[in-house]
Amino acid sequence: NSNWRGPVWFPINFLLIEALQKFHHFYGDTLTVELPTGSGRQASLWQAAAEVSRRLTRIFLRSANGHRPVYGGLDKFQNDANWRDLIYFYEFFHGDNGAGIGASHQTGWTGLAAKLIEQSGQGM
Repeated sequence: NSNWRGPVWFPINFLLIEALQKFHHFYGDTLTVELPTGSGRQASLWQAAAEVSRRLTRIFLRSANGHRPVYGGLDKFQNDANWRDLIYFYEFFHGDNGAGIGASHQTGWTGLAAKLIEQSGQGM
């Protein structure tokens, strides 16, 4: 099953975000985790969920240079005014640069990026 080969796979990450939010609802700010690992800084579970969410949504949002990581080095999708705002939700994403890989027609879970962006208040 091709859904298991991706380095960044939305279903597991999305479920992790929701679980962290629910645990924060129960424990509040009394339960913290080190974020990022090795930093010595503590964060609430809500803050940890927000960080995972930010990392996932950055795949689709424009960077400082105006490019979206989801499109990697595809010039047409990065720079052409007719294509640059058409967002593909790939099956999974490259773990180092966020480029979409795998099927672009299996979008159900990856479409949850829209919910994460809306929840965070970030714009496309």
